[in-house]
Amino acid sequence: MMGGPSENPELWAFLESLHCGELLSGTVTAIERFGVFVALDHGPDHPVFPGVGFITIPELSWRRIEAAFDVVQVGQRVSAEFLQFDTWNLEARLSLRATQPDPFQAFADRTAVGQKLHGRVTKLVPFGVFVQVADGIEGLVHLRELTSTSVESPSDVVQAGDEVTVVVTAIDRERRRLVLSRRQSSSDDR
Repeated sequence: MMGGPSENPELWAFLESLHCGELLSGTVTAIERFGVFVALDHGPDHPVFPGVGFITIPELSWRRIEAAFDVVQVGQRVSAEFLQFDTWNLEARLSLRATQPDPFQAFADRTAVGQKLHGRVTKLVPFGVFVQVADGIEGLVHLRELTSTSVESPSDVVQAGDEVTVVVTAIDRERRRLVLSRRQSSSDDR
């Protein structure tokens, strides 16, 4: 624990004055495995960290990213949305992706259940495969929906990088999940 209001009164007062959804600008000062530190333009320095602002990896982008370096660099200027005052670390939790339109919602607007899509297999997991059907949009094809015959493992049927035709079986806007079927896409398209 960093200590309460008495130890860092200026920082505490600044963080308490922020409102959820407010836009804060600053400079990326450090990139760690777990997220990104941001030195805010209009705020005091942090007693321990290289910045009062902090963005976790999932809040950097709507896409699934491997590392923070895919999105930001040290020294880069960013504008991010304030999510919450983390009283344990005395930092402002921020979101970069909240400032950008969610590609999943736009995709859901123009896509219907039963629609055929072409995509590329991105990842094999024990229970199925992920298929990218649009920029930043991936859906899951369950193992049982991969082929009309029963298979032990996804690799019996497809490999990462394969182009496939799939049918949309469910779109979950709330959880941003897309469920696909390859088996239903057509009987001759194996």
